[in-house]
Amino acid sequence: MRKFIFLLLGLAILLGLVAALTPLFLRFRPQPAALNQELFQGVQYERRVTRSPRPMVMHIISIDLQTPGIQLLVTPGDPKAELPLQARTTSQFLKQFGLQIAINGDGFTPWYANHLFSYYPHAGDPVAPIGFAASQGEVYSADTDREPTLYLSRNNRVSFRIPNGRIYNALSGNLMLVEAGQILQLPALEENVRPDPRTAVGVDKSGRRLYLVVVDGRMPGYSEGITLQELAELLLSAGAHFAMNLDGGGSSTLAVQSPGGSPRLLNSPIHLGIIGHERPVGNHLGIYASPLEK
Repeated sequence: MRKFIFLLLGLAILLGLVAALTPLFLRFRPQPAALNQELFQGVQYERRVTRSPRPMVMHIISIDLQTPGIQLLVTPGDPKAELPLQARTTSQFLKQFGLQIAINGDGFTPWYANHLFSYYPHAGDPVAPIGFAASQGEVYSADTDREPTLYLSRNNRVSFRIPNGRIYNALSGNLMLVEAGQILQLPALEENVRPDPRTAVGVDKSGRRLYLVVVDGRMPGYSEGITLQELAELLLSAGAHFAMNLDGGGSSTLAVQSPGGSPRLLNSPIHLGIIGHERPVGNHLGIYASPLEK
């Protein structure tokens, strides 16, 4: 019993130090350099960095869907369960399914984050996506009341709202940002002006190129986040003709497979106020891709 009390006390002191030192770390943490590189065959990664209108670090993955070896996966779920998903971090999803790229997906429930000792879900806890969701032809959330939905066919055809043929992979967002090359003038874009970490997905006019976008936030001086209007503008500048907002905030995560096979974070997620700490989420969007030729 005494050992347990000392363990809890030590943990509390450690967490207190993390909380106290985080603002100091953020104050002196330098922004990374801009970067543009090929990660896998058909996969290009761009990191954009700016200090105007505020510090922002933006991550853009561009995927040529016609490149051999490219396959898409939404997190599988159990259609018979009331809560069909087991929460996982994005890195856990990438590692479990042997993927090369992964981002967080739809919003989910139940969820709360009061403090380090009071939050849900933990990894493995049951949750349900907020919206329509399917994986490899199996629908596990038939909630069609929440639009929009991204549909991904077996042969990598991408569409929003209406599936292109038989439903294969699907996950939902909470807002379309770009339609037919135009930023939507919606109340949500005008009202939600607070910059935050955000995740979004888009496709170009031809349907050949898929875009995954993650913007870091809640880190003063390093990356303070992006508004929905700015996110729509970013996707448009990247080449998206259609684009949808996914779950954001502490959920926003972009992971890739390192050369050694382990997950590597390209962005800086922030969960429970801890930089680099991933939030277990409901579903995800993953990409299989072939390694670069040597």
